[in-house]
Amino acid sequence: MIPFKKIMMLVLVVTGFAAIAQNTNNTGTNKETIVAQDGSGDFTKIQDAINAAPSFPYEKVTIRIKNGTYTEKVRIPEWNTQMELIRESKENTIITFDDNFSKINLGRNSTFHTYTVLVEGDDFSASNLTIKNTSGDKGQAIALSVVANRVQISNCIIVGNQDTLYLSGKESRQYFKDCYIEGTTDFIFGSATVLFENCVIHSIKSSYITAASTPQGSAFGFVFKNCKLTADPAATAVYLGRPWRIYAKTVYINCDMGKQIQPEGWENWSKPEAEKNAFYAEYNCKGEGYQPAKRVSWSHQLSKKEAEKYTTENILKDSAPNWFLKQK
Repeated sequence: MIPFKKIMMLVLVVTGFAAIAQNTNNTGTNKETIVAQDGSGDFTKIQDAINAAPSFPYEKVTIRIKNGTYTEKVRIPEWNTQMELIRESKENTIITFDDNFSKINLGRNSTFHTYTVLVEGDDFSASNLTIKNTSGDKGQAIALSVVANRVQISNCIIVGNQDTLYLSGKESRQYFKDCYIEGTTDFIFGSATVLFENCVIHSIKSSYITAASTPQGSAFGFVFKNCKLTADPAATAVYLGRPWRIYAKTVYINCDMGKQIQPEGWENWSKPEAEKNAFYAEYNCKGEGYQPAKRVSWSHQLSKKEAEKYTTENILKDSAPNWFLKQK
């Protein structure tokens, strides 16, 4: 006969393992969570669905969002890795908020609190959605802030004014494909390595498209391939970029540049040292705004051989091979 104490010890051990398995919740199949404003899904708010998701899962966590306008600030924390947000249609499924620098009023770093959507969890992906910051012409106001690695955004609309899209992380790789991105004054900025492919980059005023802060020693910064640069009629003097930090890297390859692009192309942001350290380049672009002979002397026109290194595989290379091929 087994002693009572041994039986109790066995029960405690089994119960403990069961509790651990339940808390981690990492080994089940990928069950979709539905967000719907009309109550027909699992949640009516996007953030509630994210908060209910397992932490550090072994498999992708999918949150499917039905059509509607969701007025909320959304944060995907660093422990919510492998999360995927899918919408029914990018025009009719909208995440929107209206924070801006003055409204946040937290001092000099208020900009980074103005996001509508903040992504901190690695291996995040989103498709078929609109993200807006609707504060208007009231200073810095981020629509989408990405401070994570191996992030894929496809077929999305990202709209703001100043500082629309913040992309950060010294070792972070991020991939935007088939997106529409709108704003003014450094509306694509940050330190991450990012590939924009087949995107429309739309300026609403005369100002600067990019403000990279690429870390010293990074092989790539912001790379635009096969993108179209468009503008509102009021935007008649747009620069391709200026250096937020002096080692900024930004390259445009096979892009169609509208007449709003200034002949000089680039600006040094009153940082003469950036002219020696930043890397600004173009290759095989077209359109009225592509005037390589008139570009600033410290920018570059790539040779065919130099341009060949700008492959998706090279730009987005990471310890997880071909991670950019895994999105549905």
